[in-house]
Amino acid sequence: MNDPRQARESAVYTHGHHESVLRSHRWRTAANSAAYLVPELRPGMRVLDVGCGPGTITADLAELVAPGGRVTAVDAAQDVLEQAAAHVKERGLAGAVDFAVADVHALDFPDASFDVVHAHQVLQHVGDPVRALREMRRVCRPGGIVAVRDADYAAMTWYPAAPALDEWQSLYRRVARANGGEPDAGRRLRAWAREAGFTDVTCSATAWCYATPEETAWWSALWADRTTASAYADIAVRGGHATADALAAIAGAWRTWGADPDAWFSVLNGELLCRP
Repeated sequence: MNDPRQARESAVYTHGHHESVLRSHRWRTAANSAAYLVPELRPGMRVLDVGCGPGTITADLAELVAPGGRVTAVDAAQDVLEQAAAHVKERGLAGAVDFAVADVHALDFPDASFDVVHAHQVLQHVGDPVRALREMRRVCRPGGIVAVRDADYAAMTWYPAAPALDEWQSLYRRVARANGGEPDAGRRLRAWAREAGFTDVTCSATAWCYATPEETAWWSALWADRTTASAYADIAVRGGHATADALAAIAGAWRTWGADPDAWFSVLNGELLCRP
């Protein structure tokens, strides 16, 4: 078992846990964010959910491995784990999920502890994704599955064109890299997995698409709020990447874009099923 005191996370979580961030994370479900993994799940499985956030996917995973299964949900932030625990309790699944603070670079679990190790939108934010994948591989039993899914910011696309959103995309990628992460993680997952020692890797890609008036209003509002009020906004200004006025202009452009009846936005996500 690794000593959790030896965890060496070097990256800063770019998004933070502002309400606008959690608003986005609570929308995620196994159906819209882990469909590539769902067919592999069976009753009775033990699952590790790495970077569980507010627990919406976690609860779905617990339902999918019932009866007899169990999910261990871990995150680096205690306050977010408390929100996840509350959500799981509301779903009537408290007896099927355990929670723990953890660093994916040094997981405090014995070798071969889990049938499935899952991480959604995690590897883009960590300082050493290859080490993280090695740890996920270590705690997964032989014949099990390590499942990872990450967005690729450079591959995000939208309509109508908006120069301020081009600046948003460039700015976010600069800030994320300055924080030690890799915002274009989706395209790198296979390479990272190979470096981590996986040889049996199934790759796929799926997209989130926001196109109805309700979807584009929701997506644009949360990014407008995130651009001016979240940890990302503070880091962007303190790091000299943007001024507060520039962020306000980007936020305004998000709201204008989101109100356009032709607005359309797509987020490409890379996915891997790795078998140790």
